[in-house]
Amino acid sequence: MTQDLKSRLQTRALTEGFAAMRITTPDAIPQAAARLAEFVAQGKHGQMGWMAERMEWRGNPAALWPQARSVIMLAEPYTPDANPLPLLQETDRGVISVYAQGKDYHDLVKRRLKRLGRWLIDQSPKADPAEIKVFVDTAPVMEKPLAQAAGLGWQGKHTNLLSRDLGNWFFLGAIFTTLDLPPDPPEISHCGTCTACLDICPTRAFPAPYQLDARRCISYLTIEHKGPVDPDLRALMGNRIYGCDDCLAICPWNKFAQAAHDIGYDPKHGAPPLAELAALDDAAFRSCFAGSPIKRIGRDRFVRNVLYAIGNSGNPALAPAARALTTDADETVAEAARWALSRLRATGRAAP
Repeated sequence: MTQDLKSRLQTRALTEGFAAMRITTPDAIPQAAARLAEFVAQGKHGQMGWMAERMEWRGNPAALWPQARSVIMLAEPYTPDANPLPLLQETDRGVISVYAQGKDYHDLVKRRLKRLGRWLIDQSPKADPAEIKVFVDTAPVMEKPLAQAAGLGWQGKHTNLLSRDLGNWFFLGAIFTTLDLPPDPPEISHCGTCTACLDICPTRAFPAPYQLDARRCISYLTIEHKGPVDPDLRALMGNRIYGCDDCLAICPWNKFAQAAHDIGYDPKHGAPPLAELAALDDAAFRSCFAGSPIKRIGRDRFVRNVLYAIGNSGNPALAPAARALTTDADETVAEAARWALSRLRATGRAAP
């Protein structure tokens, strides 16, 4: 009965819009706890204090919900229509990570997970109905190791999940359930000798293959890091103002990527002009990015990133936008504006 239910669940998952589904058990990643503890002990998590919290749950899914018997891992593609890397040459515009171009993926994936979960409950025995919990990147769940244990893909040298069928442009969702479903075999790495993702990283955030130092990662710096960014690092951020896709975009496995199924992932923001973004006050920022994951970092951190991009642009036409913020109420923003002006002046391309 469980094998038949798994087959029907697979079909249903594809009908709901997921690109792939695999199953594992809550105890399938025994190595995760030690790796997480070492990562945190070395301080590579930076200001992400939540990674150090509830480490027992994060490192051991079986402890998160002891009643769970199976973990259903699902992939949802958000593949862009075009390679985002050429946008890095348009230095008067801000580059926003592909995943944040449309609606907030947390809402889109969770809605689909809940529909699939309700279907699963309806298919379970009436005398002993299944229980479920759904997770999308907001709970102490290590989705990537679980997805590899389920055979959905493998963690590449850039530590993101890769699939021979999907490339690496996809989100992960998890359904924990009390049902005992047949697990799938784990996946192994197929990166071979390729180091494209390591070589392209502008800040050298990968101390070794399969290892990430978040403190040097542009995604971390633009989204999670509070306060001023180290000047040596901000100079390497280019015009990336929210996230970074370099290591994802360069991966050769993307030749197998599937198109995004949900129109919610259609680009809304594109690569906006930096001068326009620098002029956003709090109300305008909230209005512009309503329904987007960008909204959660707030206006001040976002405008800080924009000013770093202005400083890196070498474009004297952007100096007035920076100058207008040198006395901003937020000192981090004001300092970023002064830094941007000094950078432009250093190239002899901005008036004093």
